[in-house]
Amino acid sequence: MAAYDSETEGLAAAARAALVREIDAEGVWAAEPVWREAFAEVPRHLFVPYYYVAGTRGYERRWGESPDPAARERWVRGAYEDVPLATRLRDGELLSSSSQPSLMARMLVALGVADGDRVLEIGAGTGYNAALLAHRLGDDDLVTTVDVEPEITESARRHLAAAGYRPAVVTGDGARGVPERAPFDRIIATCALPSVPRAWVEQCAEGARILTPVATGLLTLTVRGGGAEGRFLPSAAFFVPLRGVERVRAAGDAGGVPPGALGDELFQFFAELTQGVLGPREAYEVWAREGMPGRERFGVSVGKDGEWVWLDDREGPFVWPLPV
Repeated sequence: MAAYDSETEGLAAAARAALVREIDAEGVWAAEPVWREAFAEVPRHLFVPYYYVAGTRGYERRWGESPDPAARERWVRGAYEDVPLATRLRDGELLSSSSQPSLMARMLVALGVADGDRVLEIGAGTGYNAALLAHRLGDDDLVTTVDVEPEITESARRHLAAAGYRPAVVTGDGARGVPERAPFDRIIATCALPSVPRAWVEQCAEGARILTPVATGLLTLTVRGGGAEGRFLPSAAFFVPLRGVERVRAAGDAGGVPPGALGDELFQFFAELTQGVLGPREAYEVWAREGMPGRERFGVSVGKDGEWVWLDDREGPFVWPLPV
C-alpha cells in the first residue's frame, strides 16, 4: 500500500471534511451523530487506491500513484465525492464498487448498531464500510466481513491494515453467512439479493437486525423466534448483485401497462417484488388501485415455511411469496 505525500494527505483531509459537511447538511446522522466521527476519521482514499470513472470513451482509471500531480489531485478529490466508485471491472462489467458515502451513512444509521454488537457485513468491497463499523465499535473483533472473491478479500484486508483496522475478513459465500463467527447482533449486506438467506436468520441472536438490499429497496428485519420480519425503508438503493445470485427482474408481456408506469421506478420495484406471481398488467392494476404505494408500505416475513412480501399488513389481502 502506497504512502502518500503530505500534499496528498492534506488534500484528502480537506476533501474528507467537505464530504462530512455535505452529509451533515442532509441530516443523515442527526439521530446517531457517532457516525459523523467515523466518516470524519476513516480515510476513504486508502480504500480506493484506484477507481474507474465512466466517460464518453469508456471508463477512465484514476490512480493514486500516477506520476502526474494533476491526475493524483483528481484521484484524491474524486475519492471524497458523494458518489459510488467503480473499483473492479471485468470485460466492461462492474464487479465491485465503493458505495455512495451518504447512502452508506443512511444504512449504518438504519442498522442501529449499539456498543458491543457483533456485526457481519456481506460483501467486503474495498473494506471501507468494515472500517467505519470497526471505528464505531472500537473493537475490530466485533466486525466480520465476507466476500466470495479472494482478490477482493485480500485487497480489503490490505486497505484495512493500511488504515489501522483489522476486523475478520473471510473468503466465502456471503449467502451462507459466517457460522464460525456467529451469533451476530447485526447483519448488513452491501450487495443486492432477491430474498433473505435463511442462514443469516439462523446465525442471528434474538432481537438482531438485518439490513439488506432486496429488489431496489433497503429491507430492515428484526429476528425473533427463529424468524424475521420488517419493512422497507422509503429510499431507493441500487447495488451490484451478490456474486453467484442473479437479481430477479420483471419480464414478459407488458401489454396493458401504461408507458408512464413502465418508466416509474416505484412500479418497477413492485413488479420485481411480485415477479412470477403477478404478471405486469395484473401488478399494475394492484399497484394503481392501492394508490401507487411507495417502498415503505411493503414488508417481508421470513419463516421456516418460506418468505413472504406484503402490502401494509402481513394479515391483509395482499401477500405474495418473495421470489427466490
